Amino acid sequence: MGSSCKTCGLPLELCACSDIAREETTSIRVYIEKRKWGREVTVIDGLSKDIDLRSLSKRLKKSLATGGTTKDGRIELQGNFLRMIAPILIDEGFPETSIELRD
Repeated sequence: MGSSCKTCGLPLELCACSDIAREETTSIRVYIEKRKWGREVTVIDGLSKDIDLRSLSKRLKKSLATGGTTKDGRIELQGNFLRMIAPILIDEGFPETSIELRD
């Protein structure tokens, strides 16, 4: 027997909560943070609470061939992927108008 959505209670095959959450996301901020010894980390912040950050993070890391983590409701990717992240997020179903790139 398959598992059900924690939000709506429907089986995961029928659930549309994550699709709705993607469409309702108002502002996704993508920016670079400098870390110790000049390392750069790409941060994706402002994602809806209904989005499964772990699975999205896993898909992003695989697409970009990098490491990363999810922390405090945001995704952190090792390296500078500022210009590459928007097309991937659009392919994932996020509206282009909601993605804000900060240099």
